[in-house]
Amino acid sequence: MRIKTTPFYPRLVELNHTGLWSHWAGHLSATRYDFSPKYEYFGIRNSAAYFDASPLFKFWIRGRDAERVLAGVMARDPRAVKPGRAQYTVWCDDDGYVLEDGVLFRHAPDEFMLTAAEPNLSHLRERARGKDVEIVDVSEEYAVLALQGPRARAILEPLAPEIAELRYFDFTPAKVAGHAVTISRTGFTGDLGYELMIPADDALAVLDAVVEAGEPHGLRPFGEEALNMARIEAGLPLIGVEFTSARYAYNDAERFTPTELGLGWLLRGIDDDSRPFIGRDAIRRELAEKTSRWATVGIVVDWLAFQELHTSHGLVPVMDEIPVPWETMLYDDAGERAGYATSLMYSPMLQRYLGIARVKPEHAAVGTVVHVEQTVNHEYLTVPAEVTTLPFFNPERKLA
Repeated sequence: MRIKTTPFYPRLVELNHTGLWSHWAGHLSATRYDFSPKYEYFGIRNSAAYFDASPLFKFWIRGRDAERVLAGVMARDPRAVKPGRAQYTVWCDDDGYVLEDGVLFRHAPDEFMLTAAEPNLSHLRERARGKDVEIVDVSEEYAVLALQGPRARAILEPLAPEIAELRYFDFTPAKVAGHAVTISRTGFTGDLGYELMIPADDALAVLDAVVEAGEPHGLRPFGEEALNMARIEAGLPLIGVEFTSARYAYNDAERFTPTELGLGWLLRGIDDDSRPFIGRDAIRRELAEKTSRWATVGIVVDWLAFQELHTSHGLVPVMDEIPVPWETMLYDDAGERAGYATSLMYSPMLQRYLGIARVKPEHAAVGTVVHVEQTVNHEYLTVPAEVTTLPFFNPERKLA
């Protein structure tokens, strides 16, 4: 298969000083532009930065039965979503395990767009069989630019005054540099941010306008590594890291329910019999019988203990902002398995090692101490960490 490039690539390749790219949905996606992703991370947190999210899959769902179909598929009820609003959601298999997550945008009573990290066209069409609905994959027709950070509004509002009144998860049609776009107040960084959905042919013109407007604000691009750092601080799950799609899992150990992923808040109204969505019966049994195997929590490592663990073995403790690319085991006070961290990193803003973790329910209470496995001088040792709530970073500006 030929690796594709996004509509923004002709500009972004000139800015990628590292030449580092990863593959996302068959497209080149920048790993990082600078030689340290920390520069890009601080662009998000201190000023503003932009990310090429074009490889997202995009599906139009249109027709008289569009809402009915989505209400039967999505674990979160889409019926209360008004036109001009979006919602984060997940969809499950018949056993209540999560297949994927995404964002659902309602453009009209009978017209929605769903964005997701992986292909879902066949699944959606199968569930819509016999209904008056059209489901179309338009992934290649649109570019997506995520503009994130405390100065995002100051950069974007002069170009698109329509965003002034946008609330969190609102979206609106607008024009940037004379080109029609859709702007949503969304993002994957846990900060103030917007995402622009742009017809592919207009992508470079819109990007150029945003970059020019952002120059006085220190606007810069950021890649996947900086995005990963920001989303961990925001406590946001990433498919392939926090969970495996039940569609591809080999066994139940690799499958997770919404409750186990810390997404139980999406299930409001689950007892409404007018909406028997896929997986509902299994999830209701899980809730009634309290059979959840895991709870998703935050953990914050005891810094003094971490420092002592390393210095006592003749090592300098490393403050590494690159998230650990593997699961990190957690133990209780007796040395028994308590769970594992799916994402662990040193936060440059919060100056602590922290992580998103999956623990057995009896260890999920805030303040519980777990012990994080560390490799020191080729030996498995542990350092204490405290269970806390997510997110770690949640600035007022995100919702203001």
